[in-house]
Amino acid sequence: MSLKSLLMPAISQRLLSRDRLLRHRAAAEKARVARREPHQVHCFHQVDDPYSALLAGVLPQLLQRYDVTLVPHVVGPPPDSAAPAREKLVAYSRRDAELLARHLGLEFRDIGRQPSRQSLERTTGQLIAAIAEGRFADQAGPLSEALWREGESPLFEIDDGSGLATARAPALATWPQVDASAARAHVAASQALRQRLGHYLGATLYYQGEWYWGLDRLHHLERRLQDLGAQRPGVEGLMFAPDADLQRVRALAAPPAIDFFFSLRSPYSAIVAPRVFELGRLTGAEVRLRYLLPMVMRGLPVPAEKRRYISLDAAREAHVRGIAFGRVNDPVGRPAERGLALIPLAEQQELGTAYVLSFMRGVWAEGIDAGSDRGLRRIAERAGLDWRDALDALADPGWRSTAERNREELFSLGLWGVPSFRVGDLAVWGQDRLWAVQEALLGPYFGVTL
Repeated sequence: MSLKSLLMPAISQRLLSRDRLLRHRAAAEKARVARREPHQVHCFHQVDDPYSALLAGVLPQLLQRYDVTLVPHVVGPPPDSAAPAREKLVAYSRRDAELLARHLGLEFRDIGRQPSRQSLERTTGQLIAAIAEGRFADQAGPLSEALWREGESPLFEIDDGSGLATARAPALATWPQVDASAARAHVAASQALRQRLGHYLGATLYYQGEWYWGLDRLHHLERRLQDLGAQRPGVEGLMFAPDADLQRVRALAAPPAIDFFFSLRSPYSAIVAPRVFELGRLTGAEVRLRYLLPMVMRGLPVPAEKRRYISLDAAREAHVRGIAFGRVNDPVGRPAERGLALIPLAEQQELGTAYVLSFMRGVWAEGIDAGSDRGLRRIAERAGLDWRDALDALADPGWRSTAERNREELFSLGLWGVPSFRVGDLAVWGQDRLWAVQEALLGPYFGVTL
């Protein structure tokens, strides 16, 4: 066993522990009070990002609910190192934002393409002007809506006392905007700040040392602000609470299979695995294992700020779902290969689910070194595999061609990352889209094909 494998579990357990997170939050609050500063939430808005548009639309509601000061910044897209499949990311983001908007009762329509360069430049200048005027929270939503309608002005309700009159707002193209050089300077400074604080995406909120991405993570920020007593009088609950998983058996007559695309090195795959397998059990849907090599083992870079955020975010999400996570022994390289080599054997013996759960729990919650015979044997045997059979399976490279076919199939769906899911005509990416898989199984869908 290497020194890294010996030390990593203890170090990661400390870094990703809930107690450590709460201590950091308490220290940040103590320092804020000592400085007599308001609760400041930084918002990093990417103009051509659909998730930023959705977040912009709810900022007024967020400020109505909490006594916070919003500090907005306009940023560009993530760097290439953080977006290795940019074209797929851009196209998927539009479709997914429409799906999410319908699920949450919001407005966003995928127009099938990105806004024009001229519209993007104009809206960027307008948003930066709105920041200078202290009106970003009020104007970012309408400007984003108009951008994604390619300049069409939305209707605004005007209360004339009768409650009947409406009028079209002045064309948003005429709203004040800064010149191109000022816009470039603002975006460059905002991106440098985002990187310095430790992130890479738009649609992100930053509060006292912690990041929150889009509407999917807004509940973490709300809970934190409520714990600090920053909510305004009468505020209860959350704007967008996490969707509940199915809890009771809903046996379906002929449910479609769930294709579960995952990597043994993906923390998000690890924390969603118990949930998707339970969904399959409760509905009778088969969960088909579509395993892939980890991204870094396929030559795709993962920058340090992305690795750090994903680990911390996965720990928060695991805590909300009550899933063990945090004592990590990174299975990159040989441990992942050895782990993948045993999946065909486990599937042959109808132990695929048990084995994947054992491996994920072992390397992501128990600190087991899957690169050692001792560690992998423990993982395999508690799933019901015979270690002698496992040794034979480790010598069979056939799993590599299966992993490559799974990768090609994932790419054919317009996806590239894990975990991803396909059920019927629906294909979605992310552990926070399991609600879409559940709804696709249990009832009529939204009519949005991804």
